[in-house]
Amino acid sequence: MDGFGVVIHGASGRMGRMLLRVVAETDGMHLAGALDAPGSEWVGRDAGALEPLAQGLTVTDDAVGAMARAQAVIDFSTPEASLEIAALAAQARAACVIGTTGFTVEQERALEPASRHCPIVKAGNMSLGVNLLTGLVRQVAGALPGWDVEVVEAHHARKVDAPSGTALMLGEAAAEGRGLRLADVAERGRDGITGPRAEGAIGFAVIRGGDVVGEHDVIFHAPGERVVLRHLAADRAIFARGAARAAAWAQGRAPGLYGMDDVLGLRTEG
Repeated sequence: MDGFGVVIHGASGRMGRMLLRVVAETDGMHLAGALDAPGSEWVGRDAGALEPLAQGLTVTDDAVGAMARAQAVIDFSTPEASLEIAALAAQARAACVIGTTGFTVEQERALEPASRHCPIVKAGNMSLGVNLLTGLVRQVAGALPGWDVEVVEAHHARKVDAPSGTALMLGEAAAEGRGLRLADVAERGRDGITGPRAEGAIGFAVIRGGDVVGEHDVIFHAPGERVVLRHLAADRAIFARGAARAAAWAQGRAPGLYGMDDVLGLRTEG
């Protein structure tokens, strides 16, 4: 097989199926494993039933065995499962790409031990457009310090976390642009008599319904004018392609915790 081997964790999910296809189609890498949760109806079956390009690969719940044959693992699952996968990737010295959202602060910190032994690329959104948008939000927030900031996001009805990881990433960028911590200025829920908007707050609004892949607006308000920065995702493949690019970038990289801004060369110092 050509290129480095990639294991897909959560292979039976919507993102997992897309990742099977994208990795199989991408030059310089090949599918080395299709992992699903213990007890899944897919374990033991041919992955070709999930994605025709993965035919001949058996879906397994043996993460250790699968990663022993690979140089990277891509994971879009749950925070708890992602932490387990990251620990196993560290043992195997394989690159770990995490697109899972919904991490708590404690779970984020729990990734640090694994990142001392393997490169981990983690992002709330893997798309090129969103990561470019993040940089713009940081810049605009710094240039317009007195303007109100609201992040509005929409996703499909089955999404389980809110606000989305992308919305939080954009909120973090706005806070960073002003030299603040998002935790100190975020307003993540409004209901009833809330009183006037807190000065300097970064607000979040969430929409859930239908089959929306992902829509994000960052709105800067001032008296008499607004600036709206927007990203619309129409195809889930953009996230899979970004994750595959991150897995390729991480090959031979030193252990550490990285983001898509590193992968895309967008990180600025200071």
